[in-house]
Amino acid sequence: MSEPLVPRELHGKRLIGYTIGFFGIILTEIFRSVFIFQFYVYTINLNSILVTIGMAIQLIVSAIFSIVFGVMADNKKPSKLGKRRLFLIYGLPIWFLTNILIWLPPWKCPKTNSMFWPTAIYLWIIFILNAISSMSILSSYASMGPEQSQTNENRKKVAAVGTFLTIIASILALMLPLFVQSLLKDPENVKWWEPSGKVILSYIPIIGGLFAIFGFISIILTFFSVDESFHKISPESERKKKSVWATFQQMTVPAKDKKYRKFVLVGFFITISTQMLGILVIPFLTYSLKFKGTDFLLYVIISFSCKFGWFYIWRKILKKYALIKSYYICITLTVIASFLELFFLINMFSFELKIILFVITIGTILGAIYGFGLFIGPITAALIYEAAAKNGDEITDKAVSEISGAYNGFQAFLLYISRAVASIMIGFILFGPNEKNPIIITIAMSSMGIFFLIGLTFLRKIELDEKILNKIPTYKRIT
Repeated sequence: MSEPLVPRELHGKRLIGYTIGFFGIILTEIFRSVFIFQFYVYTINLNSILVTIGMAIQLIVSAIFSIVFGVMADNKKPSKLGKRRLFLIYGLPIWFLTNILIWLPPWKCPKTNSMFWPTAIYLWIIFILNAISSMSILSSYASMGPEQSQTNENRKKVAAVGTFLTIIASILALMLPLFVQSLLKDPENVKWWEPSGKVILSYIPIIGGLFAIFGFISIILTFFSVDESFHKISPESERKKKSVWATFQQMTVPAKDKKYRKFVLVGFFITISTQMLGILVIPFLTYSLKFKGTDFLLYVIISFSCKFGWFYIWRKILKKYALIKSYYICITLTVIASFLELFFLINMFSFELKIILFVITIGTILGAIYGFGLFIGPITAALIYEAAAKNGDEITDKAVSEISGAYNGFQAFLLYISRAVASIMIGFILFGPNEKNPIIITIAMSSMGIFFLIGLTFLRKIELDEKILNKIPTYKRIT
């Protein structure tokens, strides 16, 4: 006979245990993605193009291996230790080591040669190893989500906790390096042979190592917190194994889904903008706003206030408006704020007025970007459920699991590619003397508005089926 099963949800200790791993990963990832360009270009003296080529290589490798490890986790036979959570451990040692070694290059570029290949090759190798190992962790972590949390309301709760922790991680990941920046007597000249550069070389590897240690511990905690015992009792979890190539081919299914394709394109273009902000924010503070000493700590205060302030606002808006409309409002504000950054080109503004403008523009963009997580996860799940419903009247656990890998894989693949595109763009924009040109840096920051606007045009064409969104899937167990 069959009996209904209570949908799986994450609450209490299990919710904390599941999300703490993401917190540790994202803390380390944000620190690296924001400061790695500053570290290698402005201190190690490596050419910006070589650095961003390495960043692009890392992201492309990540895009490919997000599919590879996703398929391996799908095909793995459950054991006493679980199924997907084992991949958290497989990549952990290399991920830990690369996040330390990336801040300890054995060679620094000569004063007169920023195209120094030994340093570039070392960086690229570390990037590749880090990408492969991190995808073992992140792919399994992401694919656990739909299995651990199976109701729309619980997914919103998990998304809210994840977004909250992402904001905390972003503040911590920036606070410590910006504190180091505040110690510098001359933040505009930080090459490794200069006094300020030597300070960076002393402190940044220590910070990177501490974040890597915390990430290591948090992933271990998630491993022991996740319950995958349902794999042993659920007959619907049994399905045919797929090859990596078959999964790439299956990604054509979501690519043909017009509504989902538009949604992924929204993410593609807004991710270009968010990657640009991550790379440009410290050069913008240093060379455009001329921050010195404790001025850098102002960014931490503004970042903290705006991210949490807007997080509260987005939660209120989500209660009042539908998902798509709320997301539309969020992106619209980033478009307006991005173009307002052009006012920074006016030299007659006092420092105080620039800070006010900074709060209005960058503060709003940061608040929106770190609010995206409240919308993206639930919308993605809703579109997957709509696709599953096309094959029958009931939305079953099995129907969702048969397509969720392809849909999430297609989205992840394009988002990594978009970040690679943005990295290469910034590498060419800040080539040579442009790396310290305040006008070029400011215009590059403001150009984020173009990509936000393109993403917004695609979002306007998407409507969710509210009936399916609020429908609870069917779960059965044969006894």
